[in-house]
Amino acid sequence: MKAPILKKEVIKIFKKYGLSQDHAKISANALINAELVGAFGHGISRLKMYCDRISKKVINPKPKIKIKKISQSISHIDADNSIGFVAADIAIKKAISNAKKTGIGLVAVRNSGHYGLSGYYAEQAVKKNLVTMIYTNGPPAVAPHGAFKSLFGTNPVCFGTPSGSKIPFIFDSSISMINRGKIRFASKNNQKLPLGVALDKFGKPTIDANKALKGVQLPIAGFRGSGLAWMVDILSGVLTGGNHAGRVKDPFEDFTGPQNIGHLFITFKTNLFVKDYNQRIKDNIKRVKRLPKVKGIKEIMYPGQNKYKRYKMNLKKEIKMSRIIKKEFEILKN
Repeated sequence: MKAPILKKEVIKIFKKYGLSQDHAKISANALINAELVGAFGHGISRLKMYCDRISKKVINPKPKIKIKKISQSISHIDADNSIGFVAADIAIKKAISNAKKTGIGLVAVRNSGHYGLSGYYAEQAVKKNLVTMIYTNGPPAVAPHGAFKSLFGTNPVCFGTPSGSKIPFIFDSSISMINRGKIRFASKNNQKLPLGVALDKFGKPTIDANKALKGVQLPIAGFRGSGLAWMVDILSGVLTGGNHAGRVKDPFEDFTGPQNIGHLFITFKTNLFVKDYNQRIKDNIKRVKRLPKVKGIKEIMYPGQNKYKRYKMNLKKEIKMSRIIKKEFEILKN
């Protein structure tokens, strides 16, 4: 199914579950974008989860979202347990607006849910010629260094900047060896995991996705990855008023209440300190790209280049669904 047709179908499904036309469109855009950039674990495979959470009244399809103005630059949003896509869309637009007015935008969100890919929102800021940093936490998946119990989410770190070309520089990475969406995707489609990304509940390395979901995901770079996860938990949870320290509910398994995820969006103008930022970033990227390359590498890529290529390539193709995901999709439609 081509992306525009699939998007229409997803909008219909979200409207069927009580979202307004506008909120359904925002949510569908984010899901289809994930498919197009190749982040399948954040795409259509999650549609049933969002619909289940709406059905069980732990996502509010008709939220009364409140934006509290703290200053010209700073806003605090209470998302009223909305679907995360909508809360994040409002927040990044507010952060962009604040930055355009004052030079910097700082927007915190509480009472939200899973919003998909951080890089998707970073791109919106970069298109407005802003630098951005975005943080969000998640349900327990990674054990803090020295502990043998999951507590931190895979808490992505996201940074975006104009690059001086049409392809933005977007670094969006979970602090775990593999993001949880990929593990759930592998579980749903009976696929094996790479070795070295997860432990089972007994602390043994596993390539079984189902065992990994019941066990512990491994952070990048040992205690450093654990430290980054903790940092994101503080910035997106403690600071915003959202859940933190392992209290974010698993969206697939825990329907006892809303997730109350926190997000933090920081945006700022490129010309705050120098007037020639675009030239300086071009020089920066060019210098890195000119370095000698190891055997087999044709080009040194900056973060965001590969994703842009995948997006352009996938835009021309059909979006394919596995048999299991297609079956879920058909049930949601009918």
